[in-house]
Amino acid sequence: MQVTTPSKEAIDVIREAGGEKLDLCYQCGLCTGSCPWNLVRSYLVRKIMHQAQLGVVDFASEDIWLCTTCRTCVSRCPRGVEIIDVMRAMRRVVAEMGVAKVPQALRVATTSIATLRNPYGEPAERRAAWSEKLNVQTYADGIGLLYFSCCVPAYDAKVTKVAKATANVLKKSGTSFGILGSKEGCCGESVRKAGSESLFQSLAQSNIQAFAEARVKQVVVSSPHCYHSFKNEYPKLGADFGVMHITQYLAKLLSDGKLKFSKEVHKKVAYHDPCYLGRHNGIYDEPREVLKSIPGLEIVEMPDTRENALCCGGGGGRIWMDTKKNERFSDLRIQQALDVGANVLAVACPYCMLNFEDTLLTNNKEGVIEVKDVVELVQEAL
Repeated sequence: MQVTTPSKEAIDVIREAGGEKLDLCYQCGLCTGSCPWNLVRSYLVRKIMHQAQLGVVDFASEDIWLCTTCRTCVSRCPRGVEIIDVMRAMRRVVAEMGVAKVPQALRVATTSIATLRNPYGEPAERRAAWSEKLNVQTYADGIGLLYFSCCVPAYDAKVTKVAKATANVLKKSGTSFGILGSKEGCCGESVRKAGSESLFQSLAQSNIQAFAEARVKQVVVSSPHCYHSFKNEYPKLGADFGVMHITQYLAKLLSDGKLKFSKEVHKKVAYHDPCYLGRHNGIYDEPREVLKSIPGLEIVEMPDTRENALCCGGGGGRIWMDTKKNERFSDLRIQQALDVGANVLAVACPYCMLNFEDTLLTNNKEGVIEVKDVVELVQEAL
């Protein structure tokens, strides 16, 4: 294995991101034992951490790009080492200091985000195209809620149904809401985890300015990645608005009596906890409360659920990178859902939906089980 010895500046970036916590790592190996990659291949997180401690990393290796930032290792680390930050720092050395090559697919996505503020290469003017026949108003001061769809439901034809279902449900609940369309762009969460810190800063400041100019006070989002960034990262950059994930908002509507179901949905549903909703932000109950409130729905739990939920494989920028067919976590998760007899795998994250739908397509399991967002099931019951 060829080891690249970085400059002092590169070493400082790694050390600064891990801070004193990096020095706390005593090589127990629990991170490696916890990592979902080791369900499908060998991935020695402990070895990478040791390289980071020494300041000698193989920046040309694919290993630093495998981490999905699922936070399983962080949640189990007995010393509280923020392993995700260390991974992000190593990627930053590659992405912004050029000591090695960024994976091609990731490079294409980040270039598109940098120029068009979305990973799909679509013009900003098309961001609100999903809403054209739904009479969704443009957000303005006085409208109660801003709906921020995320790039995936905005541009990806396979997932625009999630944005449409969200708009329909909000309308039926009597919620006053609007969208900003081309004035908003990628939240930047995955870009940051992929090492492009300066691009994240630019995206964040652009969105913060757009929200401030529109006098946005409360945002509801479809993506846990947007939720995480808006809630935990944007405030440090001057943002001043509240944020709720759509499952939280639906639970609130139900609690307030503003959402009434009129139809039964006779389906057996397994709910998948997204990493950025669950482990990163502790939201486990609200999605289940919403599902349990739907008449006729039978809820079953899969193995590896809640705090121990298996990652879909899309975090940390990996949603834009290629994963070998026999190394996809989503394949394992779909099988877990089938093993408990579910005919619907419910999700609350656009990345999860993309990965699970891809598993069904590539494994010829379309029609065996459906993948639906929680908000789609709510729409069916209205």
